[in-house]
Amino acid sequence: MAYWSVAIAHLQQFLNRLDAIIILKSQSHLSQFLLNPHYGYDLRHDEPIIRGEMKVTDKKDQLVGRSQDAPTVKEDMGDVAAFLAKAKLVRTANFKQGRSTAFGRLIFALDATMSRQPTWDIACSLQSELFDVAAKDGGLAMQLAYFRGANECRASRWTRDAKDMIGWMERFECRAGRTQLGRLLTHILKEASEHRVDAVVYVGDCLEEDPDKIVGLAGDIGLHKIPVFLFQEGDDPLASTVFREAARLTGGAYGQFDPSARNVLARYLRAIARFAASQRDVTHLPSDLRKQLPAPGKGR
Repeated sequence: MAYWSVAIAHLQQFLNRLDAIIILKSQSHLSQFLLNPHYGYDLRHDEPIIRGEMKVTDKKDQLVGRSQDAPTVKEDMGDVAAFLAKAKLVRTANFKQGRSTAFGRLIFALDATMSRQPTWDIACSLQSELFDVAAKDGGLAMQLAYFRGANECRASRWTRDAKDMIGWMERFECRAGRTQLGRLLTHILKEASEHRVDAVVYVGDCLEEDPDKIVGLAGDIGLHKIPVFLFQEGDDPLASTVFREAARLTGGAYGQFDPSARNVLARYLRAIARFAASQRDVTHLPSDLRKQLPAPGKGR
């Protein structure tokens, strides 16, 4: 009699577990049922459970069992969320500071001596437009570089935010002094050793330095295959000659504009922004600049 009582009890347990198998909704539930003797199914809420340990509400994250040291699903997801949040912050910082290799890099260099204030103001007013047009071709990271006064020559950090460039330039005042183009070119060489640089724009009106030094530095930049586009305001003859040669040696181009011709400078700058953002797609350049570039495969 005792034997049959035990047998009936085992049969009832088996039938109960068989009922559970029938209502399991996925193959993963069945595998857990077979592998884990503590696995059951809460029929009242139609949710999988592991008796005496934890209740899993997300069926994708069910556990067959866990050791004392194993983290809970909630802890795992918290760690993943924290990691993803940190990664997003890093990506955002890289994006804004231009450290991602997916975007073009443009150094925007200006003569900021006293006579240059009107042109500086024009360049400042164009910044949002430059970033906007560059976005069509993958985006742009820009660095502001300038010289002014007796011995000031500086460069900003890289940024992908027009607000940064505008903020820097709006707080700025041009100061009387001599040109320091040589120092800007030396800075470009330093940047080339640390980052990819897709193009350089320089806007100035005269030259008060040793032409041979400028041409020599331009030749060094040309070895790094960084095209420099030099735009001259006015018609100073020495500047015109040296700017043309520097552009040629770097594989860039030379342009000239009248102080009152804002649209000419704007057209040049928009073109260079798209050129840099598009991995140097020359079709974005106006014909007067494009025809000065070296033939494909013959970089200077």
